[in-house]
Amino acid sequence: MGAMKPISRVKPGMTVRRLLKERLSETEQSTADLAEAAGVPPQYVSDLVSGRRQPPWPARTDVYEKMTRFLRLGRNDLAACATAERELAGHDGLAPDSEVQAQVLELCNSETANALRPRARDRHGEIPDLIGRVLSVVQSNALRSLDAQIPLRLAATRSGSTYAEMRMHVLEFLEATPGTLTLEHLADFVRPHVSHWDVDLDSGVLRVVLRPAISTERHVRRPMARSITARVAR
Repeated sequence: MGAMKPISRVKPGMTVRRLLKERLSETEQSTADLAEAAGVPPQYVSDLVSGRRQPPWPARTDVYEKMTRFLRLGRNDLAACATAERELAGHDGLAPDSEVQAQVLELCNSETANALRPRARDRHGEIPDLIGRVLSVVQSNALRSLDAQIPLRLAATRSGSTYAEMRMHVLEFLEATPGTLTLEHLADFVRPHVSHWDVDLDSGVLRVVLRPAISTERHVRRPMARSITARVAR
């Protein structure tokens, strides 16, 4: 007979913080043990358990699956708690930084960018929405990179950081929104991966062209293009 599946612990009022704290106590594990299993710095788990860090959206992280296996929780317990908490908290509501907005427009097709710039005064309108859609494409790529240990370890070595710290850098970017996107995010993730983007101002179709993952004199891969639909005010 196979091992019994863990029983779900989700009940009204349950939070990620409480769930982790209870299970760590029951299994006699430390936050450092859980951090090692999740591949993040110990401070990250300490902040989740103490409530100093808002739990990330399940679709923007890989830590819940790792934590679930380590703590033998119900398959969707952490994700369900995190989703409920984030929905209750709502969106950050912050407008993009003006310099961040300007730099994202620099990556846009020049003709389209010229048409969009006069509308940039409305910092809660269509341009923040477009930035968010471009950001989601880059974040999807960044999320997949978490599965590639060797490139991350090499990047950590080059930057003089640990593997856990490098993973943490990616996880922090995955939590970025148009209102919290920083110039560092642009330099480390957006500019290196986005060749250019464009939007059809009539249909609202957004096209993001990514830079090739590998590019050498002997082997050049064509850029990848992704198209997603954005709501664009006319």
